[in-house]
Amino acid sequence: MDDRATMPRIAGPEDHVVVVGGGFSGALFAVNLIRHEGPRVTLIERRDRQLARGVAYSAAHPDHLLNVRAGNMSALPDDPDHFVRWLEAHGKGDRKTFVPRTTYGAYLRELLDRAIAESNGRLVHVEGEVCAIDPVTGDGDGDGDGVTLTMADGRKITADTAVLALGNLPPHTPPGLKPEALPAGVYCADPWAADLAEGLGADDTVVLIGTGLTAIDAALLLDAQGFAGHILATSRRGLSPRRHVDGAPAHRGVSDKPQGGLTDLVRHVRARTEDGGWRAAVDELRPVTQMLWAAASQDLRSRFLRHLRPYWDVHRHRLAPAVADRVEALVATGRLTFAAGKIVSAEADGPHAKLTWRPRGKTATVVTHAARIVNCTGPQGDLLRSEEPLVKHLLATGAIRPDPLRLGVDVDAQSRAIRRDGTPDDRIHCIGPMTRGGLWEVVAVPDIRVQSWDLARRLSNAQWVGGEGL
Repeated sequence: MDDRATMPRIAGPEDHVVVVGGGFSGALFAVNLIRHEGPRVTLIERRDRQLARGVAYSAAHPDHLLNVRAGNMSALPDDPDHFVRWLEAHGKGDRKTFVPRTTYGAYLRELLDRAIAESNGRLVHVEGEVCAIDPVTGDGDGDGDGVTLTMADGRKITADTAVLALGNLPPHTPPGLKPEALPAGVYCADPWAADLAEGLGADDTVVLIGTGLTAIDAALLLDAQGFAGHILATSRRGLSPRRHVDGAPAHRGVSDKPQGGLTDLVRHVRARTEDGGWRAAVDELRPVTQMLWAAASQDLRSRFLRHLRPYWDVHRHRLAPAVADRVEALVATGRLTFAAGKIVSAEADGPHAKLTWRPRGKTATVVTHAARIVNCTGPQGDLLRSEEPLVKHLLATGAIRPDPLRLGVDVDAQSRAIRRDGTPDDRIHCIGPMTRGGLWEVVAVPDIRVQSWDLARRLSNAQWVGGEGL
């Protein structure tokens, strides 16, 4: 068999790549294509304010800080000090700083704007929404004839390759809640809403469904907007993110992945904890996390998600010390409470909601009268529950399929989308958090910048030599 049947097609400099989604993943990929002197690029984003920034950086309040120090936040993997130099040039900090997310968003937008300006027309931004991607039929073998993208306003764009950079899907409505049955304004699906605290008084209670990083954002936003009442954050286990420690020694990172199953992994982390603390033990796994995930069976991955994921998340994705201080102050004064429990029901109670929930390990339920209920369950990836027109179209035509754990889009090692029939498509690629099913650790800047760089290099510079793709 010809090896080329299973290897990705390589785009040439005259080809056209359309990137669907102009947030962090899509914008960075487009920038890298231009830096690699690759194909011309059309970057499509439906909201200009989210261009390059995405939801994470466009919806942020100035009080929302990055949870990684500036020294590891360069957008360019081949220039690790790029962001630090930009930060210092603007007088906004140094490599040890946890900078505001709005500042990082400004850095990303400037990076993209400069790439567009210097591209001589090879990188353009189109504002709008893609609702369909269909193959172009022609005289070729059917897999290299390109695609036609249909916009919501009827415009059509043809390209050789489409790259999906969809970010995260909006969170689903939490079980036990029916927003339409609650008074207007009680249920809030957007934890970063500019009017999150509007109409609330000091005697009111706000319930955050979720206790992770999204809930931390919402709690800080409520506080910044002047809310003086009580905030109850609840999730199944009630776990909240841990803090970074100032002056902690840099982790060494392991070069070989630990062997064995989940029990062996937990044992490895505990043993390393005795030497350098749990933070170093967790961070040491960073270089091999994707290898661990790739080597794990579907059953092992499923068990990890079911039993260990909440603990991994709160220890792996930590809070800047200044943010942790504010959260601890809210808890100490009784204004913020974290609780483990399950929502049973929510019903109208005058202008508020009567929320019934069962604390973890208890049989009796608790009733909380909530003036506002905020969905802080975090990003989702289940394609089958998505209402996004493009996702529904691609599923209906068999152009994509969910990964086995329904964390996002099923892709192969070259980031090609896997069709419903199990074959990869050279014409459609996917990058960013929606590929977590195959990589797991692909939600943070350090991982996405490498993924976008690698795909841009493959589409720009690789050549066929003796049947091998270099």
